[in-house]
Amino acid sequence: MNIAVIYGGRSGEHEVSLISAAAIANGIKKEHKVILIGITKAGKWYLQDDSEYEKICSDTKAILTIKEDESKAVTIVPAGKKNAFIAGGKPLDIDVVFPALHGTYGEDGTIQGLFEMADIPYVGCTPLASSLTMDKEKTKMIWQSVGLPVVPYICMKRSVILDSIVYDSVIEGAEKELCYPMFVKPCCAGSSNGASKANNRKELNFAIMEAFEWDDKILIEKSLNNAREIECSVTGNSVTFPSDSETEQVTAYIPGEIVPNHDFYDFDAKYNDPDGANLLIPAELNENDLEKIRKTACAAYKVLDATGLSRVDFFIDRDTKAVYLNEINTLPGFTPISMFPKMCGAAGLEFENLIELLINEAIARYEAKTKLNTSR
Repeated sequence: MNIAVIYGGRSGEHEVSLISAAAIANGIKKEHKVILIGITKAGKWYLQDDSEYEKICSDTKAILTIKEDESKAVTIVPAGKKNAFIAGGKPLDIDVVFPALHGTYGEDGTIQGLFEMADIPYVGCTPLASSLTMDKEKTKMIWQSVGLPVVPYICMKRSVILDSIVYDSVIEGAEKELCYPMFVKPCCAGSSNGASKANNRKELNFAIMEAFEWDDKILIEKSLNNAREIECSVTGNSVTFPSDSETEQVTAYIPGEIVPNHDFYDFDAKYNDPDGANLLIPAELNENDLEKIRKTACAAYKVLDATGLSRVDFFIDRDTKAVYLNEINTLPGFTPISMFPKMCGAAGLEFENLIELLINEAIARYEAKTKLNTSR
């Protein structure tokens, strides 16, 4: 089987993608052929030399790079199926795509729509589920509609900051409803890019301007008292999986806990500081609470029609013990310190078998979809 791993991209998480993709490509069983396609920060696609794959296989600490060779620029043919990807005038013969892309243009439904138009199997959520889950406000609204608990929040659009009277009114409303401290984050960005904590109005104004550098819509959220950060990995096809299919069955794995050594689990703590956080798997919860997290993670995954994989993130209020959904990541990190593969591994699903499961699930979902009518 020929598997294309696509990485890089026009995202604030470009560098994280290089690390995730190296781990994914190296984790693909050697019986398969791996084809590496790098996307630059400008959005151009390039087929990479086989030497790039050999590099990461011989050195597990190596990080992928993107060589920009115009003779290997990649184009895509709609409905091309296996031959949809072309480089140097030749089709690449790809059976399935594994996008190792995080954030904008990788996790937001745009590239998933491209794969759908190319008519090729791919790992991860559909365009609709990807775009919904990328938008933190819309995700919260859907969770709330079925009674799932979310952290209290206010959504602010860019138009608000253009009217000082409206802006002041929203700020006063946030202070009254949420109280300090508050967290401010872009609605459609990942890895805590543009996210910050505000302890007073001056910091809140600054945090709002920072978040608007990443998106036209932001969230202002209540800060739970010294909240515990719990995460849970989920795989499977929440829409159509057959009862006898282990490949597509929705499964929640052993929840883990993030114990940040920073003020909160920001981008620096996640990726730059090796001592940024302690990762506890399983989370220090009793079995009943662990099962509650797993069930809630599955419910949150299913109501969004998620498929493939996701990491569902929670907060637990240390005072009230109340559990809140925070967000869902449909293409979570696969770096050496990423929680998604670690939680799967703790449940007995080792990295290589996890990668194989995700590939097989992508093919199964594609094959099921080909049986549907698209015209009369």
